Amino acid sequence: MAILDRVIRVAAGLAGAAGVAASAAGSHAFAGTNLDTAGKMLLIHAAALIALSIPALGSSRIRQMAAVTMIVGITLFSGDLTLRSTAGLPLFPMAAPLGGLLLIASWLIAALSAAGDHVD
Repeated sequence: MAILDRVIRVAAGLAGAAGVAASAAGSHAFAGTNLDTAGKMLLIHAAALIALSIPALGSSRIRQMAAVTMIVGITLFSGDLTLRSTAGLPLFPMAAPLGGLLLIASWLIAALSAAGDHVD
């Protein structure tokens, strides 16, 4: 297994754990905030990152580019929502929208990786 694929799997595990914690906190301590949204996004993308760490699922470079873009995107998006929900402060201006754009880009890159790998 490539080192980057191992890093992607670790990031997936961390995103999954953070997603469960954020979802729980968003349901109880910070009900009515966007913390539950941050948790859901973390959980969805944790599963996607696991898939993107599997070498058989596409061109390695493009697949890994999708995963790294997804990691940065989910960190910015969920990080901003979490900080706003718990501390009332933004991560930085436009962090969540930038993270969202990176997440969209990561899914498109993942599609490109899968499509490109099966071209004869």
